[in-house]
Amino acid sequence: MTAIEQHKLGKVLWAIADALRGSMMADDFRDYMLSFIFLRYLSEQYEEAVKKELGSDYPETPQDVMDKLKVNTPLQIWYEENPDDIAEFERQMRRKAHYVILPKYLWGNIVELARTQDKELLDTLEKGFKYIEEQSFDSSFRGLFSEINLHSDKLGKTYEERNTMLCKVVTEIAKGISEFSTSTDSLGDAYEYLIGEFAANSGQKAGEFYTPQMISSILSKIVSLDSQDPTTGKKTKIDRVLDFACGSGSLLLNVRHEMGRHGIGKIYGQEKNITTYNLARMNMLLHGVKDTEFEIHHGDSLLNDWDILNEMNPAKKMQFDAIVANPPFSYRWEPTEEMGKDFRFKNYGLAPKSAADFAFLLHGFHFLHENGTMAIILPHGVLFRGGKEELIRKKLLNDGNIDAVIGLPSNLFYSTGIPVCILVLKKCKKSDDVLFINASEYFEKGKRQNALRDTDVKRIVETYQYRKDVERYSRCVSMCEIKDNGYNLNISRYVSTAKEEVPIDLEEVHKQLVDIDKKIEDARNKHNAFLKELGLDFV
Repeated sequence: MTAIEQHKLGKVLWAIADALRGSMMADDFRDYMLSFIFLRYLSEQYEEAVKKELGSDYPETPQDVMDKLKVNTPLQIWYEENPDDIAEFERQMRRKAHYVILPKYLWGNIVELARTQDKELLDTLEKGFKYIEEQSFDSSFRGLFSEINLHSDKLGKTYEERNTMLCKVVTEIAKGISEFSTSTDSLGDAYEYLIGEFAANSGQKAGEFYTPQMISSILSKIVSLDSQDPTTGKKTKIDRVLDFACGSGSLLLNVRHEMGRHGIGKIYGQEKNITTYNLARMNMLLHGVKDTEFEIHHGDSLLNDWDILNEMNPAKKMQFDAIVANPPFSYRWEPTEEMGKDFRFKNYGLAPKSAADFAFLLHGFHFLHENGTMAIILPHGVLFRGGKEELIRKKLLNDGNIDAVIGLPSNLFYSTGIPVCILVLKKCKKSDDVLFINASEYFEKGKRQNALRDTDVKRIVETYQYRKDVERYSRCVSMCEIKDNGYNLNISRYVSTAKEEVPIDLEEVHKQLVDIDKKIEDARNKHNAFLKELGLDFV
């Protein structure tokens, strides 16, 4: 499927969602819509694996025959004809496909129940979601649909109304998808498109789960470059990549896209919001990332409650070749005295209660590999605020860990209109300077949000890669100059976008005015002479 077709599929699915959700809030309807798309994906992938496993034994049964047999999927026929072989078959499927879905919970059966307005649809969906969570496989699907309430009044006041609404949603999704030949990535990309559209219609809540694709692209391209010498191009391999505030996982998937399917060993993510955590896991699987190739943890990064990140033995410490993050901006937190002794913060001090921006940064930076790159999106305040933040910023600068500061245009995010910056950090930086890029004036203006164009992204990445000095856009600034500015990293101090005023030559201006006055006087005299000849002497 081409990129145009993928975009069209996303638009078709969004039109369905927009039409069916009625008065329901976008972020409420999102969870139903995306869960059904995910079920469709799981079913399709599973049935493809079943065909390979059963080979010639797979029942290629025409729809009219299935109608007579009162079954809705070919696998249901096989189950009924081979009851003694089911246990061994499912064991093989768990080994090869990594999960099992019973025939009655497959998308084909759900669609047929919806098409015929079957009163059992709601109950079947509920049991199917529970089965997938608890029995399809191990912890990969645990709690995956925990936020989906099929008995919510938002779907209808009675069971019948809710069942009817679900019939409509499932039927329309099935129709919309049937118009396209879907592959793993195409449905995954449509899912990403929907997440973006739901974010656009969710206002402030959008920041909890979505980073605009073009910004994600900048971060992923930067961390994919060779850390010690970006001019040589991409790294050959990233063993581990981490996003400790991963939202729906789009940043991690962008890094995977940059490196290619086999360019990353394993993807790690952490997310505090349970709904968004489930979105991230679905998003990974929808993009063809196997359950063995990623690990998403539900927890609080500031509290560092993920066991794998709490290994006290330095030899076993988890380190990541690439770290990307878009944590909550200026998040209020409650650091304790004990936290000051935490291995992540003890050498830097604690970020203030009013803004955990540097706490998030230091959390990720602690786990950055010596040859790794970290790119994090933060509000501009981290560049110049004083107090505890100034001390943290000063140490990072003196230790040579801040590689680049990139200023982006305002109003790029759905959740806030403030301009943000990208900080690039390393532990292996060679140059004794900091690259400043002021990209604040390069964007496409939109009705609700501004957007970065492909050319804007390319210019930022290439400027970073080759460490270019470009007038009114970028400059490498020495540590001496930064120290002279009191470790203030306000971008406009170093790269101003203001155009210099052309100096005015007052002597030349005076000469021009005298010449103009002379021409006026000559014209007046000539005019008066003509009037006099005509006997109209008004002088």
